[in-house]
Amino acid sequence: MKPTLYVAAVAVLSATAVGGVYAAKSTDNDALAINDAQISLTQAVIAAEQHVGGRASRAEYEHHKGQWLFDVEVVKGRQVIDVTVNANNGTIIAAVEDPADRDHDR
Repeated sequence: MKPTLYVAAVAVLSATAVGGVYAAKSTDNDALAINDAQISLTQAVIAAEQHVGGRASRAEYEHHKGQWLFDVEVVKGRQVIDVTVNANNGTIIAAVEDPADRDHDR
């Protein structure tokens, strides 16, 4: 019975240690990566607002499919549009309505 208990304890401790290292790496890299962006978060928000003709409610700097980009959520009337902005030159990559964020309690 004791060998089984030791194996289980080692497995739990190993998983905890590996998970902690992964979590530390992912939180460190995301915030510091903004230093490599060619445009600021403010510039990305302005570009997204002008593209949609609305007001930004949220913005993030994200790594997606091998590239860093800004994801800006813009509200125009009753629509919520997710706008993806190129972090290198400020061009709009995509603008897609997000019906899940719309208020359905009219």
